[in-house]
Amino acid sequence: MDIRDAQKRAWDNKVAKGFNTSDVALEFGLLTAEVGEAFTAWRKRKPDFGEELADIALYVMALAEMNGIDLDEEIDSKIHKNAKRVYIKDEHGTPHRVVEG
Repeated sequence: MDIRDAQKRAWDNKVAKGFNTSDVALEFGLLTAEVGEAFTAWRKRKPDFGEELADIALYVMALAEMNGIDLDEEIDSKIHKNAKRVYIKDEHGTPHRVVEG
């Protein structure tokens, strides 16, 4: 399954279940809660860590759909942009971007 298909399937499920499809601020709040759940699952080494990461992806997809964004296209574009960026590390080992992608 590609990202575009996942975004559509996730959206269709939200619509079918009567979940939020218009309140962007609420969706960001719910996404934040999911990030907290994922962190807890990771920290406690719970077996549902992967499922919590999937929940985060689904909320991001919903936010994209609410705002007319093709996440598949945006992710592809961002990966290419990041690949072109150049970084050098300072004396503390912290990378700093010196060439924009």
